[in-house]
Amino acid sequence: MIESAEEFIRLRESEIPEEYVRSAEDELPLEIGMELVKNFPEMKQWVVINKTVPIEILELLADDEDENVRFEVASKRKLTRDLFLKLSKDPDATVRERIACNAKTPIDILRGIYPDEWDYINETLEERIKAYEEKMKK
Repeated sequence: MIESAEEFIRLRESEIPEEYVRSAEDELPLEIGMELVKNFPEMKQWVVINKTVPIEILELLADDEDENVRFEVASKRKLTRDLFLKLSKDPDATVRERIACNAKTPIDILRGIYPDEWDYINETLEERIKAYEEKMKK
């Protein structure tokens, strides 16, 4: 378990592969994640990448001004329905594309995105919707 914001930063910036991996895989308590978000904004994207990041942090960072942070949030499989919906309407196309690619995005939300103003997102949506419909026929 990560014991402090400073430990997380040290692990994340380490050149030792085992330590670097710990920053992404070790349990990240809510209090430490919130401290990182508040006091070390350059770490927000890396907080989201952590496999155990609490949903409360994802909810907070889904509204972040940095589209790279929202992109990482949209990549998470453990999002709530409300977060999938919110991020499916993001002004940044790369965030919407991550939602379109996210294996856990509910089908009705995928259908709600289609058609998107960007063709490459539509291609992904068409593939995902078609695959879902074929699966339901079986």
